[in-house]
Amino acid sequence: MRRLPAAAVCLPALLLFLTVTRQAFGQSSGTAGGSVTEEIRALTESGIPSLMRRALDQIRQRNLGSGEFGRVMNAVNINLFRRVYPDITIQLPVSDPPQSHAYSRILRDVERGVYSAPPSSATDYLEIVLPFLALLDEIRQDRLLPCLPDLRRAALLNPGSPLAPFFMGLVHERAGNQDEAQADYERAWEISRECYPARLGLARIQEQKGKADAAVSILEDLVQTYPDSFTVKRQLAIAYYRKQDWSHAQTTLSECLQQEAQDGELILMLAHAMVEQGRFLPAQRPLDQYAAIDAQNPLYLFLRARVQAEGMRNQDSALNYLRSLIRAGNAGDAALVYAARLFMESQRTEDQNEGRALLQRLLERENPSPDIIRLAVRDSIGRGDWQAARNRLAPLLLENPQDQDLLSAYTVERGLGNNAAALVYARELYEKNPSGDEGAAAYIAALIETGRQAEAGRLIETRLASGINDTQKSRYYYLRSRIRTNDDQIVADLRASLFADPRNLASMIAMFEFYHFRRPEKARAVIYLRQALAQDPSNPQLRRYAEEYPEVLN
Repeated sequence: MRRLPAAAVCLPALLLFLTVTRQAFGQSSGTAGGSVTEEIRALTESGIPSLMRRALDQIRQRNLGSGEFGRVMNAVNINLFRRVYPDITIQLPVSDPPQSHAYSRILRDVERGVYSAPPSSATDYLEIVLPFLALLDEIRQDRLLPCLPDLRRAALLNPGSPLAPFFMGLVHERAGNQDEAQADYERAWEISRECYPARLGLARIQEQKGKADAAVSILEDLVQTYPDSFTVKRQLAIAYYRKQDWSHAQTTLSECLQQEAQDGELILMLAHAMVEQGRFLPAQRPLDQYAAIDAQNPLYLFLRARVQAEGMRNQDSALNYLRSLIRAGNAGDAALVYAARLFMESQRTEDQNEGRALLQRLLERENPSPDIIRLAVRDSIGRGDWQAARNRLAPLLLENPQDQDLLSAYTVERGLGNNAAALVYARELYEKNPSGDEGAAAYIAALIETGRQAEAGRLIETRLASGINDTQKSRYYYLRSRIRTNDDQIVADLRASLFADPRNLASMIAMFEFYHFRRPEKARAVIYLRQALAQDPSNPQLRRYAEEYPEVLN
């Protein structure tokens, strides 16, 4: 754990503490005893860990721990360390506060979660600020907001302590007042760089304002100062997770779980980070752990479905998890869109109908999300309903369309026979990311469809020579077959395509069409048509072809 640094004490602030204490209690600095008690009180009221430690050291070294003053100051410092600065390692004395002291009564109320409102006439800083320790975990605004006047009084009474501004930051944050909370947290941090809870609060505010990078930067700096702090590391792990920085999230979450192995929230986040990185088998372990905590959690069910569908290729099991998720009635859009898509991709008609019914319910919402609209576009494209797809897609193309939207627009315009418009969308997609495979393939296909075979051919050869993987090679061999004029070269490219990726549907269909139209050979045509239908049984084009080959459907 982190060791406290030697304090760079602000002398004017410490003198202010002493002055306030003398005025409030009528004490004189003319005696040694008075001077020591004033110093201990000032160090305690500072709310700064290194100075509070000095207060405890003074009590111990001067053997004041058995007297009323020493016992109550020990109790105050112990509570501040444990409740405000729990990640600081320090050897604390035994807490034995005198029962009748005002601070003792406040601390007993704190234990019970009761806020003891100080009298409006109170001038004792600790009497005003200590009661808030009862509300450090409170989230109800009706309990928090009434404390603000007391905390403001405390801040004015002792401007050299970070406690009151930090506590005000908590109140404003939980009341949704982000700007006020940020100002309070920054003030507490400005008063003392040891008030790390204020820095954690500022990171939360940055995240709430959508400034994920700023939040992570704050926490990464903080974890360097407090490398063994579970609180800091946990918040950093969650910030990585919410930023969707899955690799860093996984590493930091794993480190946190070595300290708190039963933290259910972190366990589920770890499983999610693994799934997003395609680490489906390792994700099984945290998912199994979480099953014992809440097997009906919607994210848990969603992740189980993804592991089955994407990792195990077990669609039936995935659909069962998704049905449980839908029945629970509290799934988010991402899970529902995923469920609808997976149902519609099923080879069973009843599953497809279930998926489309779910999609229709999502579309009937007042403002369906872009992802819902994209799924509707995808479904319309899959059914060859090009005009419906164009109508759905139109609003997504108006402002900052995603790559997927441009690709869909290319596909739709091509389906409608508008090759010139299809080329415009394909070129825009390609120019956004020339190294991207989807954009390059769409652009090459659009060039071919607008009669620019030579340009398409040059791009194909460039891509094939660029060290791409087999799936990508398969796609470009297929595209090259489309600009060939020699039958043997066409077949050679299509065979090369299927050798590189035996599941390339476009090449299967092209082989069928070659043996159906160009060089009729029924037996070979049937083989390729049957393979294509096995991969995409609901494809309307293939279903039309199959009507000419009844044996394929038997």
